[in-house]
Formats: sequence, structure tokens, C-alpha cells
Amino acid sequence: MIQPGVDLVIAALQRIRETTDHAPRASKNALAQLQSAHVAFPEEGCVSHEERQVQQTTSSKAQNLAAVRERVCGCTKCAHLARSRTQTVFGVGNPDAEIMFIGEAPGADEDQQGEPFVGRAGQLLTKIIKAMGFAREDVYIANILKCRPDMPAGSFGNRAPTPAEMQTCRPYLVEQINIIQPRVLVALGAVAVEGLLGARGTMRELRGRWHSYNGTPLMITYHPAYLLRNQSPSEKRKVWEDMMQVLERLEKPISDKQRSYFL
Repeated sequence: MIQPGVDLVIAALQRIRETTDHAPRASKNALAQLQSAHVAFPEEGCVSHEERQVQQTTSSKAQNLAAVRERVCGCTKCAHLARSRTQTVFGVGNPDAEIMFIGEAPGADEDQQGEPFVGRAGQLLTKIIKAMGFAREDVYIANILKCRPDMPAGSFGNRAPTPAEMQTCRPYLVEQINIIQPRVLVALGAVAVEGLLGARGTMRELRGRWHSYNGTPLMITYHPAYLLRNQSPSEKRKVWEDMMQVLERLEKPISDKQRSYFL
């Protein structure tokens, strides 16, 4: 702790005062640094045991995620993706998140910025998160793949990851989930479901009901990109109904405004 260290400095200065003819001196800068240290680090008794545990847990999770991120950054298991990517896209958000959103693979915008869901689909996801009563920084967002799937020269758009690519990259996502330990997982789209559970199915069959991933409740819903292609109010409403189920599972209050909300 910083406080005992400050006390030792003060005691040493007092001894100098008592044993020499010259008063101890310190620069204004040094005094300012000592004062800021005294203010910034309160005595241990000022922080509760529970608060220290939360701080230590969050710090530990962040460190563990950083270690996984470092391995992802240097990953070349899919040589063709390592050659074509601008950078890896690991994940972003709160290490202590209650909700973890999982998409399929980075697109062009994500490949450029190194952050998942930053394009048009990402903006819609952020809107959904805010409507749920959270900030984007409160949740955690990741993808099955950490690299953008390569595209033939001269072609545009994005392609879905192959089963082999998802199987190769999946262990990184598993590590993220195990570290964060969210209360609820949300899989965005059928590809994310396949990468996470290894199962295929139509979204009509999968979405809107609870599944399980290693004991963690899993809600499956449409990918935001689907809603950008299909502007039907009924499809948008389905996604919102899925998110209200998530709020209910988390025992969060749902306002009348939220119950009547459309994306």
C-alpha cells in the first residue's frame, strides 16, 4: 500500500529535523507527488473487502484476456487468413459483463479498426444494447472468427467462415467465455450458432427460445445485418422480444416503454 510508504518518508524527515542543524528540504514537485499519492490511494480500511475482491477479480480477468489477445494477434493457424487480414479482431467490452454477444466473423470495417461490430450492423447492435438499458461498454462483444474471411481479388462484401475455420478459431472464443463467465450468451445469427454449438438449423427454428452452452443460458437471435436487409417491423420485433427474454433472465426491470419498443 502507498500510505505506509508515505508515513516512512515523513518519519525520516522528522529524524533529519531532530539530528541536524538544517531543516529538511523538498522540491515543490516532490511535495505535489507525495500529496497526490496520499489522496489517490486511500487507507486499506476505506475500501471494503467486497470491493477489493471485485477489483482483484476484474483485474485478473482483464489480464487473462490480454494474454489470450496476445496469442490471437500472432496466430497463423489459418495461414490464408493471416496473410489477408489487416489485423485480428479479438473482442471488446467489460471483463465482468453479464451479457456476451457473439457474432460470426469480422467484416471490412472491423478488419480496419480491430474492433467487432463497428460497421452498420454494429451500430444497430449498439442501438439494441442501449435500448436494453446498457452501454456498449457494459457488455462484451466477440466473434467466432478473429480474422476477416479472405475474399477473392476484386470481389466485394463478406463471406461466411468455413466450418474448418470456425473449428480452428473456436478455442479462443471458449477461453474468452470461460474468463468472462457471463450470465447470458447471445448468439447473433445461424453462423454464430454453428460455430458455438456445432449445430446447424434455421433461425426460424432456433431463435426466441433458450438453449445452453456448457451450462450458460444461450439466447439465439437474428444477426443485425439480417435486420438491415429485411426492414420488416415483424422481424425487428422478434429480435426485441428475444432481448426482453434476456432482460427477464437477468432479472432486470422492463419498463412499459421497453415492452412497446420497436427497433
